[in-house]
Amino acid sequence: MLGPQEKNCPITHYRKSQNIVQDKRIWVTYKEGVYDITDFVIEHPGGDQILLAAGSSVEPFWMLYAVHNNPHVLQQLEALRIGNLSKQDSQHSLENMSDPYSSDPPRHAVLKPASVKPFNAETPPFLLVEQFITPNELFYVRNHLPVPQIDPETYELEVEVEGSNKTVLLTLDDLKKFPKHTITATIMCAGNRRSEMTKEKPVKGLNWGPAAVGNATWAGVRLRDVLKKSGINEDDKKWKHVQFEGVDFDPTGKTYGASIPFWKAIDKRGDVILAYEMNGSPIPRDHGFPIRVIVPGVVGARNVKWLGKITVSENESDSHWQQNDYKGFSPSTNWDTVDFSKSPAIQELPVISAICTPSANEVVKVQDGHILVKDLGYAWSGGGQKIVRVDVTVDGGNTWHIADLDCQDAAEPPQHWSWTLWSARIPIRSGIRNVEIWAKAVDSCYNTQPETFRNIWNLRGVLNNAYHRVPIKTQ
Repeated sequence: MLGPQEKNCPITHYRKSQNIVQDKRIWVTYKEGVYDITDFVIEHPGGDQILLAAGSSVEPFWMLYAVHNNPHVLQQLEALRIGNLSKQDSQHSLENMSDPYSSDPPRHAVLKPASVKPFNAETPPFLLVEQFITPNELFYVRNHLPVPQIDPETYELEVEVEGSNKTVLLTLDDLKKFPKHTITATIMCAGNRRSEMTKEKPVKGLNWGPAAVGNATWAGVRLRDVLKKSGINEDDKKWKHVQFEGVDFDPTGKTYGASIPFWKAIDKRGDVILAYEMNGSPIPRDHGFPIRVIVPGVVGARNVKWLGKITVSENESDSHWQQNDYKGFSPSTNWDTVDFSKSPAIQELPVISAICTPSANEVVKVQDGHILVKDLGYAWSGGGQKIVRVDVTVDGGNTWHIADLDCQDAAEPPQHWSWTLWSARIPIRSGIRNVEIWAKAVDSCYNTQPETFRNIWNLRGVLNNAYHRVPIKTQ
């Protein structure tokens, strides 16, 4: 039952409109508590999704968006408590719950989860740099919703030209009739290395280490070929964006969506493909089966998986993940002052590097006055730029040593889409036992990494490309 003050106030199931109806309140329950979230909804950037729980338990909602089920959010919720349910009513409200993630695919045990539902996980860093091409089973996984089950025999991709009657439906077999195009490209999450930025000041987002990144060979059909076959003129100045929608639905019918600039989609040098193969095999379910758009040089958030629809438009995607997430802000911007409409959506990522081995506080043997580290790390830059140098220091930047670029694709910028694997032989002064290795990369436009996270901190914890620093012990 509700507490005494709520007996005359029914729980209102609310659907979001332009303005909240003033004479209605939005209540949810969690376990035995009743919470008034009306004021919170106004400020929440999640759109209609938060209203899935209106008038009922928030627990099924958190089974779908499980990232919210954490101590920080629970603390916020508790401040909104207005009453309590009996244990009987609480159990009754949950008796029909089912797990939306029950049909997710199996995953390799070595992957380290940042969240389980939805499943998000990275490879242990020392394994990440053992091969230039990341095996499918070890490639990091970034999901926002349950993994859809798609029958390739009935799969159709819709291509629409906004504002016209032009709509094309393509089966998987139709797509495979186009000329096949293969690229090797790195995909990286915008929040890669977020765990380091969080040490500067807390941020909201998955606590990724340095391995929310992978390098694979992708094969499929050029997006430009599909667009031209659908009647799109690449010289038409009207079009500004190409939008993508996945088929990973939530109960409101919302799908994951994103968009890229039209020029990137239509330019032959952009190398955007609708991929149906990953490392020579059909793309695994976790990575977008049967079709994933691969936008090389661009943040992973725009590489939409389980692609169901493409729209050529004058406008950016209106999805939550394009408009209210995956954007960078000033270090002075906080959740009280942030305005997502004032910042552009992330496309190309900045230059980055990471030390993958040795790991923090590992004991490393000194030989002939040097530590010799093979497969030390990776470096990558967005926009098709090539890594031209990796600098390493063990004395706080007083002296720098140039790393060896061990594995690097032969492609030239601005179509250099793969990462570079590097190693170094670093001199160590006699008697030094505690050392911190720093690394920074330089790309073909001579962009380099900032020294610390202090001046690039942002409330969403994205664009984490400060020097990578790993403390070790020598013997």
